[in-house]
Amino acid sequence: MQVSSFQSALQRGPIVSDGAMATELEKRGVATDSALWSATAMLDHPEAITAVHRSYFEAGAQIATTNTYQANVPAFVNAGIAAPRARKLIQQAVTLADQSRDAYVAAHPERPVWVAGSIGPYGAYLADGSEYTGHYNLDEVAYQEFHRERLELILTSGVDLLALETMPKLSEVQALTHLIDQTWPQTPYWVSFSIADPTHLSDGTPLAEAANWVATQSHAVAVGVNCTALENIEPALKTLAQATDLPLIVYPNSGDEYDPQTKTWQPTELSHQFDSFVPRWLAAGARIIGGCCRTTPADIETIAAEVQSN
Repeated sequence: MQVSSFQSALQRGPIVSDGAMATELEKRGVATDSALWSATAMLDHPEAITAVHRSYFEAGAQIATTNTYQANVPAFVNAGIAAPRARKLIQQAVTLADQSRDAYVAAHPERPVWVAGSIGPYGAYLADGSEYTGHYNLDEVAYQEFHRERLELILTSGVDLLALETMPKLSEVQALTHLIDQTWPQTPYWVSFSIADPTHLSDGTPLAEAANWVATQSHAVAVGVNCTALENIEPALKTLAQATDLPLIVYPNSGDEYDPQTKTWQPTELSHQFDSFVPRWLAAGARIIGGCCRTTPADIETIAAEVQSN
């Protein structure tokens, strides 16, 4: 793991992360309208995943997030994939990100880049939008048993750090980080929460309380929010900055608005306006900036340009 180089880079200045995987897979003809979402691509289109990773590196991203957010053995089994193959697919997702990183570094040895292993919440496995509500409850042991196998597969396949992302519940994060510290000590991770508004997690927990707790964990390298509207980021950063001295990470959606009736995205006047927002996020303390749903390599290129010029 390259955690020391990652933390050193954070101290030198902001880092750019990647953007949406599913959006770019769809552009390449991969259907993502199933419970497996972007993980579907690992069944038949691994080359598309590699192409997406490469496109983000070329746009200026320094972090590739593995295509494992919704990839876990129970989800694959529910989709009719045998467990042994499911395990290999999760490992393959890490390999694809690593190979993309290695190829990029070979051509750009002067530019440090990292691979983050994506760990989505239990709510993502439910595939009913629960990561945006937190309307589920497991005890610590049950959360740990759900996450354990995927964590092991990802960590043994070789990532630089973990991305615990779109987390709507502090209790799940606590269970996850306890498991990581007990089973894979010294593993670095960031925690990125799903929020209902700039001061609360999706389940109602105060964002400041959650960030303050994460800051007490010795292997947390950053804390922040993702998969929320562009306009929520600056006030969320102010909430976070008052609660913790940890580096802050943000990766919002593109600005498009989701219509749950038609299950489609519609552009708004704020769509893809990263050039307007990024300078304010940097001023508010953001140290890692990327994109979530509907963001593109063009958005990451804009973010990288703003980071470089500010």
